[in-house]
Amino acid sequence: YVVEGLVRAGVGSFDLIDDDKVGLSNLNRQLLATHETIGNYKVDVMKERILSINPQAKVVIHRCFYLPETSEQFDFRQYSYVVDAIDTVTGKLEIIMKAQEAKVPIISCMGTGNKIHPELLSVADIYQTSMCPLAKVMRKELKVRGVDRLKVVYSKEPALKPIESEALNPTTTGRTKR
Repeated sequence: YVVEGLVRAGVGSFDLIDDDKVGLSNLNRQLLATHETIGNYKVDVMKERILSINPQAKVVIHRCFYLPETSEQFDFRQYSYVVDAIDTVTGKLEIIMKAQEAKVPIISCMGTGNKIHPELLSVADIYQTSMCPLAKVMRKELKVRGVDRLKVVYSKEPALKPIESEALNPTTTGRTKR
């Protein structure tokens, strides 16, 4: 929903970087995730959504994961703002360090998977967070790297147990007992 909000606010240029496909676990927290988009690349679905809102938007898609080994593909000096929604600690650390090196503002998303209460989301400095295991790991790693502040979005909600895919698909046959 972050990208859609940016499009509707008038941002007209995006680089979307992800090699992931929409899955069931995305249904509770990603606007692009619907039963119709499950199995499609997230960057393709988001590009289509952006262009349906603003047909003149410039959208560049990169079907790769942002990791230290792919980071050289991106020149951060060309960006005016970076939104980090990466799932891996190594990718998050790399994107944060590259953004800071290029002096580009960044906001980093902490763990929101399997959480359903948006009223428990907060924007804060990484060193002000609580109840988020990912933020705890990131605080430690950022401190080692000399990063003294980072704007993040995080949730104070404990994670729920994921629903098994068979429970959402009534046509799926169960296992047979022998």
